[in-house]
Amino acid sequence: MANIIEIIDLHKSFREQKVLDGVNLEIEEGKTTVIIGRSGGGKSVLLKHIIRLLKPDSGHVLIKGIDITTLNDRDLNEIRKDFGMLFQDSALFDSMNVGENVAFPLREQTKMKDAEIKKIVADRLRAVGLTGIENKMPSELSGGMKKRVGLARAIAMHPQMVLFDEPTTGLDPIMTEAINDLIIDTQKLFNLTSIVISHDVQSIFKIGHKIAMLHEGKIVEYGTPEEIRKSKNPVLEQFLSGNTEGPIKVI
Repeated sequence: MANIIEIIDLHKSFREQKVLDGVNLEIEEGKTTVIIGRSGGGKSVLLKHIIRLLKPDSGHVLIKGIDITTLNDRDLNEIRKDFGMLFQDSALFDSMNVGENVAFPLREQTKMKDAEIKKIVADRLRAVGLTGIENKMPSELSGGMKKRVGLARAIAMHPQMVLFDEPTTGLDPIMTEAINDLIIDTQKLFNLTSIVISHDVQSIFKIGHKIAMLHEGKIVEYGTPEEIRKSKNPVLEQFLSGNTEGPIKVI
């Protein structure tokens, strides 16, 4: 498979704290890659570099062969049109109803007419299992429904790539399974390249085509779910087992 994203020797520090310390990672096109690691270990920071919400201290992020670390704002905005993002808290606009939330990127970034936008909004909501709720407000939705609306908005522009930041955080086990199924289904339906940040061990093996372990600022293991299960890397073994004893220090 071709690599749609390449992260090369990426470094990032915040004052004295080194968060990324030479990250190297390749993301295959049309597949789901899950990035795992401890809370506060730099996973979300890495995700933000992929769409250059953060700029690295050094290193490169190539999107379809283009190094986005060197782009001006206009060219960067063009690259970002290839991305959708589902934030951890869904990040819906409380003052807008569901339909307006999903339509937001279409109104901001295209010159589509209202009728066409409404059709796409209805289609994306149908794709995430929510039909006819365009007039509901975010305050009327459950946590799981907000995640679904957030995903509908993320795929509104039919992006090539979607970034998921802890998509199942705060959900009960049943809704977690529902969101995992949704990630799988939408990836297939829209042929997405999905990058998922997670520390939910059950979820990563269900949704991931490839899994990467981020530890102390580096990718210390990478492979298919089967390869990850068989790995003898002590850091990975401790993380997956949840054992307090091992190379990962509990502070």
